[in-house]
Amino acid sequence: MSFSILKQIGDAQKKKKVVDVRSGDTVRVTQKIKEGGKFRLQVFEGVVIRVDRKESHTARIVVRKVTSGVGVEKSFLIHSPLVEKIEITKRSKVRRNNLSYLRERSGKSARLAGKDFDRAAVNDVKVEEEAPAEEAKEAPVEKEEKVEEAPKAEEKPAETEAPAEEDKPAEA
Repeated sequence: MSFSILKQIGDAQKKKKVVDVRSGDTVRVTQKIKEGGKFRLQVFEGVVIRVDRKESHTARIVVRKVTSGVGVEKSFLIHSPLVEKIEITKRSKVRRNNLSYLRERSGKSARLAGKDFDRAAVNDVKVEEEAPAEEAKEAPVEKEEKVEEAPKAEEKPAETEAPAEEDKPAEA
């Protein structure tokens, strides 16, 4: 019973719209940084070397980039309110989830084979699956009712209009 309560609380903390990030993607993560009393936005661009707990409210990605010959890794909680936006700039073909072998490599050996993808479609954020499922259930019911009412409505006016036309000329 306590597990279901924890799941409800965790689901309430999830963002409604999330980009589908995978290992091997080159991403630009825009993050809020608090300095004094102000917030500013900072962009961190690199390769996703790990994706953890993808369906959980604690989903995390580890992004790695090389700056001035020094490798820098940063971990981001996808559902954190401090993460403003995650944009996928390149998608690569990889065969594993944890790309830790990239840490020991540099130069050409650290390159990943790119693959074609629709950048606009991928960066379109997904909405939670629960909301469309409810709408989909309601929509067919309404369509079925309209289909049943439409033939009845067509038959009745056709019958009533014919005698009404005959009566009108007789009265005139």
